[in-house]
Amino acid sequence: MTIEAIAHIRTEFPEKFGIPRQSGLADELLGRIVFEPAYRNKDAVRGLEGFDYLWLIWEFSANRRRNASAETSKQAWQPTVRPPRLGGNATMGVFATRSPFRPNPLGLSAIRIDHIDLEGPEAPVIWVRGADLMDGTPIYDIKPYITYADSHPEARSGYVDTLDERHVDVIIPEAEGAKMSPKRLSSLRQVLELDPRPSYQDDPERVYGLTFGHYNVHFTVADKVLTVTEIENILK
Repeated sequence: MTIEAIAHIRTEFPEKFGIPRQSGLADELLGRIVFEPAYRNKDAVRGLEGFDYLWLIWEFSANRRRNASAETSKQAWQPTVRPPRLGGNATMGVFATRSPFRPNPLGLSAIRIDHIDLEGPEAPVIWVRGADLMDGTPIYDIKPYITYADSHPEARSGYVDTLDERHVDVIIPEAEGAKMSPKRLSSLRQVLELDPRPSYQDDPERVYGLTFGHYNVHFTVADKVLTVTEIENILK
């Protein structure tokens, strides 16, 4: 089977670091799905406005160098991985995780629809909230989320049920926060509250850097408090 990207998503994350670990955790994050010209047809999204969520099937495109060819991928794939949320020390079967390093580097995300723009040269454009995808990620398919079939609130989630989602309090000095629009600043705060550091890192002296849109955000974390030290507009 040969597949090709039907669209790409535009988000605030040009790099992997800082992307929420799952979709929907930072609901204020806006992204837009822009179709490739061959699939840019308003009829293709007819009826989608009646749904609140959609499924995206996409590629872990940042891993392409580690999946250079189908043959290389078959030879190099590993049956176990070390999930970051387990501290990078415990191993799990790759199919019991959402690791990007898999035989076929495909991701699956349930994303909330904000609105669908049917005007403009790129229409239709699907605006979404809470996407956990890097900017420019290829989208291979879009399917509507159907509650009666796709929602299973009673389901077990394996080792994930034993973990506490790491959150931190966020301090953004007024002078630094003023460098962003209030809406973008609110989205950034949600991202930072999820503590973007790898779970095995806990150095209160370290200054971390996160690229968010066209800003470099520097911060430290100590005693579950994340303090932004600088927000730099890299377009200046």
